Amino acid sequence: MSREKPAKPKIVVSDKPDSVVKLGAEGAGLPEEELQVVIPDVAAVMAIRNTTMFPGTVLPLAVGREKSRRLIDDVLPDEKVIVLVTQRDAQREDPATNELYDYGTAVVVLKLLRTGQDSRTVIVHGLARVHIEQFVQTNPYFRARVKPMSDEVPQGKELEARLLDVRGKALRIAQLSPNVPDEAQVVINSIDQPGALTDFLAANLPLELPVKQGLLAETNVLRRLKILQKALLDQLEVLELSGRLQEQVRASVDKSQREYFLREQLKAIQTELGQADEQAADVKELTEKIDSAGMGKPVKAECVRQLRRLETIPTASPEYSVIRTYLEVITELPWAKTTADNLDIRRAKRTLDKDHYDLDKVKKRILEYLAVRRLAPKSRGPILCFVGPPGVGKTSLGKSIARALGRKFIRMSLGGMRDEAELRGHRRTYIGAMPGRIIQEIRKAGSSNPVFMLDELDKVGMDFRGDPTSALLEILDPAQNFSFQDHYLNVPFDLSKVMFIATANIMSPIPPALRDRVEIIEISGYTINEKLHIARNYLLPRQLIENGLTGRGVKFSAAALKHIITRYTRESGVRELERQIGAICRGLAVRAAKSRMPKKAIGEKEVAKFLGSAMYESEIAQRTSVPGVATGLAFTPYGGEIIFIEATAYPGKGQLLLTGQIGDVMKESAQAALSLIRSRSARFGIDAAVFPKIDVHIHVPAGAVPKDGPSAGVSIATAISSLLLNRPVRSDVAMTGEITLRGLVLPVGGIKEKVLAAARAGIKTVIIPRRNRRHTTDIPAEVRRQLKFVLAGTIDDVLAAALADNGEKPGRKKRQKVGNRKKKK
Repeated sequence: MSREKPAKPKIVVSDKPDSVVKLGAEGAGLPEEELQVVIPDVAAVMAIRNTTMFPGTVLPLAVGREKSRRLIDDVLPDEKVIVLVTQRDAQREDPATNELYDYGTAVVVLKLLRTGQDSRTVIVHGLARVHIEQFVQTNPYFRARVKPMSDEVPQGKELEARLLDVRGKALRIAQLSPNVPDEAQVVINSIDQPGALTDFLAANLPLELPVKQGLLAETNVLRRLKILQKALLDQLEVLELSGRLQEQVRASVDKSQREYFLREQLKAIQTELGQADEQAADVKELTEKIDSAGMGKPVKAECVRQLRRLETIPTASPEYSVIRTYLEVITELPWAKTTADNLDIRRAKRTLDKDHYDLDKVKKRILEYLAVRRLAPKSRGPILCFVGPPGVGKTSLGKSIARALGRKFIRMSLGGMRDEAELRGHRRTYIGAMPGRIIQEIRKAGSSNPVFMLDELDKVGMDFRGDPTSALLEILDPAQNFSFQDHYLNVPFDLSKVMFIATANIMSPIPPALRDRVEIIEISGYTINEKLHIARNYLLPRQLIENGLTGRGVKFSAAALKHIITRYTRESGVRELERQIGAICRGLAVRAAKSRMPKKAIGEKEVAKFLGSAMYESEIAQRTSVPGVATGLAFTPYGGEIIFIEATAYPGKGQLLLTGQIGDVMKESAQAALSLIRSRSARFGIDAAVFPKIDVHIHVPAGAVPKDGPSAGVSIATAISSLLLNRPVRSDVAMTGEITLRGLVLPVGGIKEKVLAAARAGIKTVIIPRRNRRHTTDIPAEVRRQLKFVLAGTIDDVLAAALADNGEKPGRKKRQKVGNRKKKK
């Protein structure tokens, strides 16, 4: 083995004759005085871990610990000889003196390599065994009084025999080991000294650290040979057995099955060594899981059948991992695990009242459900569906129900879902197959009777991958979901214990078959007074906690909250209201963080300072002050809204122009309204000769927003009548209803949401179809008190209430004229 010529080591004076060590082959070619290195009686000691240094070996060491770096920096280049001692616990970063072994090896540093600012690598050559007699220094690094140990070589036939046996076994191991180079055999044959041979083999054999330390501490060469004989014999038996197993396995596999061959070889080795077989362990574990899962007999029979297949399939086969994963999934499902329902009606009512303000109708229905469950535990409850605009508390209601019942809560959004497999799962024939979301969420919950909220039911789509609503037909049907089959499981799973709750903004996109399976509970938008209560009792305390203002005495006046509600938000729910309150709280938090006292009383003036100018102003009086403009009421997925219908006329040929991104149904309503006004022009006091000479243009502002539906019919008819009669529509009147060519006003939907939108906009009179009278009972009493309702059966009733009174009301005067004409005839 060649190396660079080391620097001449410094000779330290010592009175111990054994301290002079002569370098071996590593020093070939050096003068005699450079081959002798003196081991000092007091030397620097470096702790090493996970290895043992033996005399005669050359080893690179990475120096990373602070003590070791300090030792190298201080000792080199003056001193070349240090002592390496192995620490007992490799995990200790800074071992104490009592945590080091008593025997180490004196080494000479051949080369120092700096691999970074805080890292060094030294190449050392083992010189001799040393015994640590006493530590004389512990900081900044160890120094100890050491005593070199000489080998005891007893002469005799036993030594020669054991040396011959050890050399032969070592050569045989070198031949059988695939990772040992051929040069190792040359080195083993070239070592004549028994002590040097034992040190070489001890350094290179895979022995436990205590065994290596025992060999290092043993100075008697004969005893070292005995220890090595046993270690070499054990390793030789393993290698010979491995060779026989390779021959047995090689006969049954070919080159294309190399991975299978390696696994079979490992299995055979484990069997010979008495270790547990991996496949047997998997089968045993899965058998225990199947027995303890509590599944029904058909499901258990299927699991046992798959388990029998698993026993016959090699572990290297892809099918093995597929079946194993399937059995793990199916055994982790909560087949018999449920949570006990808390059916205390009073407690449930307190929980619902604490979490939500008002919503009496919804709370009443939930309490009815709980009462039925208490009296008839095995009854199949209905599937509730909360329908209402965003921000009214549909999802939080589901959480409150779960908390009141003491059940686990699961929420799954259906928005944008277009693949049926997301609900039913994929069959195991596909790569990467997995169960559907329903089974996955129940598996995560660990209970077979959670409260499962299917959010955004109206946002489900369909395309070439399937229709998820078809899967929902079975999931949301109490008469079918007791045997729900996921494509991945391919066995029935009972969903009848699950309390499903769906939410939607509107019901129109939901297919009729699915709509028939749920009990619809409408949650309308909040009035200003209700928002005021919610803001004071729920939103404000939550925002004070989230922004770290609790206990600082911050209070919002009722006027400030009402100002935020009316001037900074225009929504059915309270989500935007909470954002605005949060914005003010964050502003107060900034003041508090700057060690400035935040304002404790927030009034209308302070609201403007934090939120800026008001975002919403009333436009009713300005927009309806001229003829041809009527205020309509619309129902959207986000609640009720007011819309303005504008009509104008100009010279033309009697054509009708519609703008504002209007849908087909609304276009038909506009055409019907114009035909109605034109056919009854004499009755309304409009010159019929003007229609062929003008074009009528009807526009609905906010053209970027699609609009459709028949409920704007009366608004369009009123706008055209106002334009042609030159009578403005009253600014405090809004209307809704479908118009017919006979002049009838037909009922429409969303009355409550539309009326609440009118109240928010400052409307005083609302015109609704007479047949929608029963829906006014759902409107909050405070809104009914501040609004005047006009129940219209015909267009005459609408015009009489909507047009400004410039003399006689439309319809009455013309009816008299028509009667006079009949008398003349």
